[in-house]
Amino acid sequence: MRLLTVSGSPHLHTDQSVSKIMYGVVFSLIPAMLVSFYFFGLAAILVTLTAVVSCMAFEFVIQKYLIKGPLTIFDGSAIITGVLLAFNVPANLPLGLVVIGSAVAIGMGKMTFGGLGKNPFNPALVGRVFMMISFPVQMTTYPEPTAFSTRLTDVVTGPTPLTLVKDGVSRGVGISELMPQLPEYTQLMMGNMGGSVGEVSAIALILGGLYMLFRRIISWHIPVAFLGSAAIFAGIFWLVDPQVYVDPVFHLFTGGLMLGALYMATDYATSPMSRWGMIIFGVGCGLLTIIIRLFGAYPEGVAFSILIMNAFVPLINRAFKPKRFGEEVKNG
Repeated sequence: MRLLTVSGSPHLHTDQSVSKIMYGVVFSLIPAMLVSFYFFGLAAILVTLTAVVSCMAFEFVIQKYLIKGPLTIFDGSAIITGVLLAFNVPANLPLGLVVIGSAVAIGMGKMTFGGLGKNPFNPALVGRVFMMISFPVQMTTYPEPTAFSTRLTDVVTGPTPLTLVKDGVSRGVGISELMPQLPEYTQLMMGNMGGSVGEVSAIALILGGLYMLFRRIISWHIPVAFLGSAAIFAGIFWLVDPQVYVDPVFHLFTGGLMLGALYMATDYATSPMSRWGMIIFGVGCGLLTIIIRLFGAYPEGVAFSILIMNAFVPLINRAFKPKRFGEEVKNG
């Protein structure tokens, strides 16, 4: 006896699936991954592999022995969480801490709420913020980029461009005096600077973002709103006092702004459903990022801004509900 499966309308035919979307995102991350391997060498490879394997392992154990539901470790979502977690930590982070971050990302950030699609906060960012608060020294000790480095210990470390600016301004040093110490914009775009594993190359991340837009994995609304609002808000302060506030281009190409706008803020489960909701969400992320960078204790603010806006997503969805299929539009 064959049973019919009946579901409500609308009925849409598409060749997309969760696995295709997830592995499409993984494919788009390859350029940034290769750049990170080039500048941070073997250490970046080990951090990435450790994060991916441990995320998949924790998801398997939780699903099989705690939730006792269907196994989804091969749908690509755990792989993405692992890669993005690795992209958000220094290449010289001890591998034991990477495993702890993976446990928090999967266990606390994802599986606690029931798994893929049910988590209100981006799992990779939950893991990153947990490690940032718990292990601040290790999470803020960044290796200097060295092409094809095979060193795992005794690496040369240094501050990120954002840290140089924040520390210099706090000591009363003007931006014009700090500029010779900062990487040139071409270096910022290519990734030749200190920072987390996958955030350093703006060009590689943009290439991946364009691929996702072309494949319609993401829409333009959140990235454009995020980057645009951050640039405008930072530009206002820069115009007011260019000796205290750095220009908006610098903000766009440093830290995790490009990575966050293209990959973390666009997470399906933790972002709004409607177009206007996405725009409001992106603008909120951009404004909060610059506020934290300029006036907060941390030189970076992307992770905190996205998690804060994740918490507002239910309210944004209530305020900007998408029209029901077949709903009439009332005139007047």
